[in-house]
Amino acid sequence: MRIGAHVDQTDPIAEAAARNAPLVQFFLGDPQGYKGPEFRYAAGAAGLREDATKAGIDLYVHAPYIVNVATTNNRIRIPSRKLLQQHVDAAAEIGAQGLIVHGGHVNASDDPEIGFDNWRKAVDAVDLKLPVLIENTAGGDNAMTRHLERIGRIWDAISGCEQADRVGFCLDTCHAHAGGIDLTTVVDDVRAITGRIDLVHCNDSRDEPGSGADRHANLGAGKVDPELLASVVREAGAPVVLETPGGPAEHVADIEWLERAVGS
Repeated sequence: MRIGAHVDQTDPIAEAAARNAPLVQFFLGDPQGYKGPEFRYAAGAAGLREDATKAGIDLYVHAPYIVNVATTNNRIRIPSRKLLQQHVDAAAEIGAQGLIVHGGHVNASDDPEIGFDNWRKAVDAVDLKLPVLIENTAGGDNAMTRHLERIGRIWDAISGCEQADRVGFCLDTCHAHAGGIDLTTVVDDVRAITGRIDLVHCNDSRDEPGSGADRHANLGAGKVDPELLASVVREAGAPVVLETPGGPAEHVADIEWLERAVGS
């Protein structure tokens, strides 16, 4: 089982070493801005790729939160698609294993089918140089990936795309819990829809099931049944990224907690 954490992008190799982790996830630039990706690693993109390979560290990049390729708002959708392409290119340049992106949402008055079709258009338009992993989200009545049914509609929409095999899934346990998805069956349910789980964001939740609140907690310190957390990771059999609060010490404690829980 390969477990890592979301870290600062300045020196992901040092961050991985501080956690004794074989993988890390990070942003390339401002997660709330349209400026585009940037490489803050001192040796640049090529140096990061080379150093990660030498160290045996797998890299994952999280796309900015503002990316919303599903929306009917052209002033958001078009820049989002451009930003997604830029981050695909940048993530591929550093040899990342995948780019994680949120499912986005439509407006309250919109037909959700338009959002699903906009995902199809995005998959057709963006040159997917590496796997793009769509992540389930915690809240929002108009979200594209809060509920299993809507995740299924996205996969229906993109199934005929030439690059459909380059689209994977990132399962976030806090988001599933907060979104009202049953964690006892979520792995089988997601695989029945997507055929795959490429990455797990293993996070506890500060809030109750179905709250819609995206507030992460350290493992075993939140409202998610600890046995369920371990079961999801065990059954998914995918690499794990912790997006839990704190720095190296807290993440090491979470990694050790998860290793014990999954091994039990």
